[in-house]
Amino acid sequence: MEAFRLDNKTAVITGGGSGIGRSMAELFAAKGALAHVIDLDEKSALATVEAIRQAGGAAEAHVCDVSVQSEMVALMNRLQQHSALNILVNNAGVGLVGNLEQTEEADFDRLFRINVKGVYNGMFACIPHFRANGGGVILNMASIVASKGIPDRFAYTMTKGAVLTMTFSVAMDYLKHNIRCNCISPARVHTAFVDAYLAKNYPGKEQEMFDKLAKTQPIGRMAQPEEVAHLALFLCSEEAAFITGCDYPIDGGFINLVPS
Repeated sequence: MEAFRLDNKTAVITGGGSGIGRSMAELFAAKGALAHVIDLDEKSALATVEAIRQAGGAAEAHVCDVSVQSEMVALMNRLQQHSALNILVNNAGVGLVGNLEQTEEADFDRLFRINVKGVYNGMFACIPHFRANGGGVILNMASIVASKGIPDRFAYTMTKGAVLTMTFSVAMDYLKHNIRCNCISPARVHTAFVDAYLAKNYPGKEQEMFDKLAKTQPIGRMAQPEEVAHLALFLCSEEAAFITGCDYPIDGGFINLVPS
């Protein structure tokens, strides 16, 4: 029997319209899950779903603001009515470059609202259904910045530290309900976000800066979204049934091999 299958599972992936979220949605569907792709950008969500369906998988697109609890609760209630929810991946998030003094209050609030409250809202909306269904799996996207400081990421670091500790708390509180909760902490991942950031901030020097950022990982490159997706697949599969309350760095050696 093939390992890491998600047959007859229903998975919700926030931020599934692009980047890591899209890779996870495509892989989960390829492994048998019904993938519910949630994104603020309807066009991106529909593109992910179309790619999944063309590959023979099952998926549905949903526009939802993860920072608004009422929207998330209403959507999860609606999805549960059609098929029992089994997996939640809290992937939606935004970044910000800047130290404390360079972080405006509005930007701080925006990152907290999406990266922290959005994760809380996802879990708040899904956990009652997981309990009713006899269990479930939650996977949160943290970051290596939750474990090791890097320059000019004050607000982003704050949010990912919160994701890490929320993961531990939820894992402890819901053991008795057969709900597992883990998180993944990537280092830099090569997505369209990285390319857009370099084009905006380093016009004409994109490749030079890309190489510099890639080499901050001891392994000498950035991760690919598909590599993060495969770790997510394992943690959401039955093969990981004994794993909860854990953070999994996928960082090319950054946390342990880069001097403090």
